[in-house]
Amino acid sequence: MVTARSNGNKSSRIPALGLRAVLLILFSILVMLADARTQHLDAVRQALGAAVYPLRLIVDAPSRLFTWADRSTVSRETLQRENRRLRSERLLIEAELQKLTALEAENTRLRELLDARERVGSRVRVAEIMSVDANPYRHTLVINVGTAEGAYDGQAVIDADGVVGQLIEPGLKTSQAVLISDPGHAIPVEINRNGLRTIAFGTGEIDVLDLPFLPNNADIESGDLLVTSGLGGKFPPGYPVAVVSSVTRIPQEPFADVTALPAATLNQVREIMLIDIEPPAQDDSNAAASPATETSGDG
Repeated sequence: MVTARSNGNKSSRIPALGLRAVLLILFSILVMLADARTQHLDAVRQALGAAVYPLRLIVDAPSRLFTWADRSTVSRETLQRENRRLRSERLLIEAELQKLTALEAENTRLRELLDARERVGSRVRVAEIMSVDANPYRHTLVINVGTAEGAYDGQAVIDADGVVGQLIEPGLKTSQAVLISDPGHAIPVEINRNGLRTIAFGTGEIDVLDLPFLPNNADIESGDLLVTSGLGGKFPPGYPVAVVSSVTRIPQEPFADVTALPAATLNQVREIMLIDIEPPAQDDSNAAASPATETSGDG
């Protein structure tokens, strides 16, 4: 009896549920048609979207967290590899900058040599230094110009600032030059201020020249410019040699203790110039008088 009654109640509910489903479907269709034609439900849709937005954030949070963690947690090996790459690039860039700095310095030196060449009245030839003698008591260097290019023994060597030295062993394609600071080198000089002549000797120190033959009463002061005097025929006159750095007058001695600083930076020179001393021009008046004398003698 109870079982039959419960089955009868279930059978009576099924048509009611089916009717409700049909009604809901019809209502949904009517709502969609009304929304498509009149768009009166936009406000309702926006309200529902605003209400659902927090749920979307909660649902999407695990995915966002995983993506952030994946991007933020980079392995140590990857970081080390990236650091090595960046260090390599930095070293390459620094090397390029050093090369540009060297080129800029070389261009500056060449421009100074060009300006000095224009100021020099004699014929000059630019040369580069190939090597420097490592012996501290022998100040010599080798240049890339030899007798094939017109170099000769004793030829004067200068740079943009002053006298550097002279050739001592010219070869076919290279030559050896001695610096004015060499202890065995001497150069005739004169004080540019008053024309007082003396000789400057090398001391073996790259930045010191000695003037041992000046008496205590000589008119010389610190800061005086020493230039080549032209005596001896090796160096043309008027080229800067050194600047007097100290003058010490000793009453008990006949000569003063005078030292000078070379005008050229001998330990930094890279390019030099060789000066060709031109032979003295023949006097036109003497040349013209000679034939006349011979003619008058014949007559």
